[in-house]
Formats: sequence, structure tokens, C-alpha cells
Amino acid sequence: MNFIEKIIGSLDDKREWKAMEGRAKALPSEYRNAYNAIKKYIWTSGGPSDWEDINRIFGGILELFEGGAAEGKKVTDLTGEDVAAFCDELVKDSKTWMDKYRTKLNNTIDRD
Repeated sequence: MNFIEKIIGSLDDKREWKAMEGRAKALPSEYRNAYNAIKKYIWTSGGPSDWEDINRIFGGILELFEGGAAEGKKVTDLTGEDVAAFCDELVKDSKTWMDKYRTKLNNTIDRD
């Protein structure tokens, strides 16, 4: 089972994720490459830890990219030059894996 399948529990959520990945594959190469790089950055920097945030973030990116591609814009016209800051802004209100790990660590330490 891969990483995304571990955090997406239901079959409907898995189908929705696969549909989003299909949409990403249909993007023009500039957008597809950017989406994959953004996805990797978000996951390796702690990423959202629940399906609602995952769906909102990646679904939103896909909508933005699909619209931008249809209008003939460059990726950075949509994200800005600092793509990492764009990603950080997307996840700022999400509970991340880092948050979950912090809570787990604090809960495992005996605080007598």
C-alpha cells in the first residue's frame, strides 16, 4: 500500500484521488510536471494529514492549472515565482503529518 492509500481510507476517496491523478496526467507537460513537483514538495514537507485537506489542496491546484492551461498561461503566472511559498500558503491551515507526529510524541512521553 503506498503513502496516499494509507491516508485515504474509503474506496470512494481512493476513486476520487485516482480521478484527480487522471486529471493531472491530462494536463499539458509544463503543468503536469509542475503538479508532480508541487505534490512531491507538499508530501516531503509534512503535507496534509486528512482527506478533506488533501482533496481541497490538490483539487484546487488542478482546477487552477486546468484553467491556466486553457488560457495559455505559464505555471508561474498562476503560482508566482516562489512556488514553494505558494505551496506553503496552501497547506498553512491544514493539520500536517508533522503536527500529528508532534502530538504523538508529546502523548507518548510520561509527564509525571
